[in-house]
Amino acid sequence: MAVQRVEATTSAIELIHRLRERHGPLMFHQSGGCCDGSQPMCFEDGEFRIGDSDVLLGQVEGCNFYMHQDQFEYWKHTHLTLDVTPGRGSSFSLEIPLGLRFIIKSRLFTEQEQQELAGQ
Repeated sequence: MAVQRVEATTSAIELIHRLRERHGPLMFHQSGGCCDGSQPMCFEDGEFRIGDSDVLLGQVEGCNFYMHQDQFEYWKHTHLTLDVTPGRGSSFSLEIPLGLRFIIKSRLFTEQEQQELAGQ
C-alpha cells in the first residue's frame, strides 16, 4: 500500500460524514494564514478556490486535502493526521458552528516512508 501523506482519526471521519450529510461534497485546505492560525479548514467542495500554488496531499474519506506549496516545503517530511477537538476555532471552517474544530497531529515520516514517497 502506498504511503499516505494525510489520514484521519475515527472522530474526524465521523464528523466528515456528519458535515457531508448537511453540506454535500467537502474539501480541506491546511491553512497557514495569520487570521486562522495553521489549522485544517473544511469547505463545501469548490467553495475555497484552489490555485496553481496549492498541493494536493491526498484524500481523507473521499475529500481532497490541499496545502499551499510554500507551507508544503516545511511539512513535506511530515505525515498528517486529521483529528477533532471540542472548541471554537477562529476560521470559516464548516465544523465551527458545531462547537468543534479540526486539528492536525503530525509526525515525521520514517526513512522507509520517505524512500517510498520519493518513488511514488
